[in-house]
Amino acid sequence: MKLYKLLSFSFLIATLTSCTFTENITINENGTGKFSVDMDGSALMEMAGDQIGSQMGADAKKDIDSTFTFKQLFEEKKDSIAKLSPEAQKDLKKLENFVVSTKMSSEKKQFLMNFATDFKNVNELQDILQTISALQKLEGGANASPLGSGFGSNNSKLSYTYDGKKFTRKAVIDKQKLAEIKKDSTAGMTKMMFASSSYIVKYNFPKKIKKVSNPYALFSDDRKSITIQYSFTDYMENPDKLNFDVEFEK
Repeated sequence: MKLYKLLSFSFLIATLTSCTFTENITINENGTGKFSVDMDGSALMEMAGDQIGSQMGADAKKDIDSTFTFKQLFEEKKDSIAKLSPEAQKDLKKLENFVVSTKMSSEKKQFLMNFATDFKNVNELQDILQTISALQKLEGGANASPLGSGFGSNNSKLSYTYDGKKFTRKAVIDKQKLAEIKKDSTAGMTKMMFASSSYIVKYNFPKKIKKVSNPYALFSDDRKSITIQYSFTDYMENPDKLNFDVEFEK
């Protein structure tokens, strides 16, 4: 199965309901680390695996366990990329080193996708989720978005900061775009589609956490990791609800 065909079908599943998205960040002592987004659509496969399998045809008879970089995908789509504006091509280049891993089995009712990269400094991740939406400019439109139509383009600009004493996750909403979306006749349908989906953040730090501004944060036993669960509707409609600060022990 070609990379683009696999992604397009995988992303179609991601636009449906009952998915769990997990945003992971691990920061090391020297400030380097790893960023990833996991999508678990297994609940959807459990409910509609047979129908999904029938859409895949012959590919449904075999399990998929695939890992590749976006650089490989871009090579496959180089003709389409050449037609994009210089700005769009620059955005896509930011994704070259991201690795996409997919596991899919209609028989086992399993669908897992991981989208990951390493970073030298957490500041490299500014607007990284929004950059993902640049893939929609490729031939194939919304189906080219790595974690489903609209993922990353939730009308906000996301930034991360970390100085060893404090970590901040902050999304600034574009109020004009958000107002336009709410007027869209399809907004209610989109909200209904994601009503049962969740968005989870899991962050791992090299230091013990003193406090977190979000009261729903769950700590690991060593107090170096936090997990916070939100509804995916909040991620899409109220991205600033996912803002919080983490302060560390001296």
